[in-house]
Amino acid sequence: MEFPAFSNGKNILEKLEQHGHSAYFVGGAVRDFLIGRPIGDIDITTSAKPEQVQDIFPKVIPVGIEHGTVIVRHEGESFEVTTFRVEEGYSDFRHPDEVEFVNDLEKDLARRDFTMNAIAMDKYGEVIDPYLGKSSIKEKMIRTVGTPSERFSEDPLRMLRALRFASQLDFQLESETFSALADGAEMIKEISIERITGELEKLFAGPFVSKGIGLLRRSNLVDCLPVFKGNRRLQKSLSQVKVPFCQLSELICMLVYWEQQVTISEWAKAWKLSNRTKKETEQLYEAISYSSEKQIDAWLVYQLPSHLLDSFIRLYTTYFSPVSRDYILSLNKALPIRQKRDLSVTGADLIEWFPERKKGPWINQALTSIEKLVVIGELPNQKNVLKEWVKHEYHPQSTD
Repeated sequence: MEFPAFSNGKNILEKLEQHGHSAYFVGGAVRDFLIGRPIGDIDITTSAKPEQVQDIFPKVIPVGIEHGTVIVRHEGESFEVTTFRVEEGYSDFRHPDEVEFVNDLEKDLARRDFTMNAIAMDKYGEVIDPYLGKSSIKEKMIRTVGTPSERFSEDPLRMLRALRFASQLDFQLESETFSALADGAEMIKEISIERITGELEKLFAGPFVSKGIGLLRRSNLVDCLPVFKGNRRLQKSLSQVKVPFCQLSELICMLVYWEQQVTISEWAKAWKLSNRTKKETEQLYEAISYSSEKQIDAWLVYQLPSHLLDSFIRLYTTYFSPVSRDYILSLNKALPIRQKRDLSVTGADLIEWFPERKKGPWINQALTSIEKLVVIGELPNQKNVLKEWVKHEYHPQSTD
């Protein structure tokens, strides 16, 4: 079997075997390879102890060595290499309280979340599949390894992972797995919002996002999530989602637009959003609100950072009216200035032209008025012209 995507990883397997250890590819890369999807990070499981892996390879990062995991750097790629292990107890609902290294691959696979992720593959492409993960893939079915309630109680984030996989892969949840998920939905409250947000971002970016949302609502897991809890109108607004959201700011922008009783600041606080994500959400929301009330013009494009133009186009085209990307880009290209400091006048000029006025908010107000008129093409960015306009046409309200 040919599998060139694993070629560098194959070298890792061979080197481990040369030192008397067994080693296999495992997890998501194997699953995606069997499905026919592009593979991401390649994980390896081995009988070698972490210290032995460190002795074999020159570049090893001990990221989770206490749990048997290290990162092996090889030919510019990183490979997560983990020792065969069994686990016991999950008092923090994430990490095992006890880890025991074993020499049995099947026992190692038994600790994994879903059968489709509990498949190992050797360097020849032969699969080891004791929990019938290939059958689950063929049926497009998400099943836990072992008892669903036990798997979810070990790490409740697995409930969201199941829905995320449904959104990404167009898979169904096996009935017993779904029932355990619905029954245990409240356990998600034990998980940090940062981990929850990471899974939700992937869920809403999935090509089959409507399926993921449907499961999120039917399982009532949505009512256990921050902001969504108890807000039926907000939960119902999810039915308006038509296409995947490429980033979290797009999702929250539209949720705020649909349910304006929850502000962006409230989302940012509850979901612990980064300052960048919060700012981008605000910028997208302002652009969407402006365009729905007025029109798409140079002022809108000017205020929106270039890296958010595609997000705006995607949202506007999906939820309002088709808009040409070429048109938006032409507006952007034709902008006479890119930022306020590109203006040919400054606050110092205004102070000089109005010596009788005290410094105050009127200076920034005047510059903003000039900025907008220059951007929309009503005034040229020429100092003499702007001076005449300010002196004869602009009438500041404040006398501070």
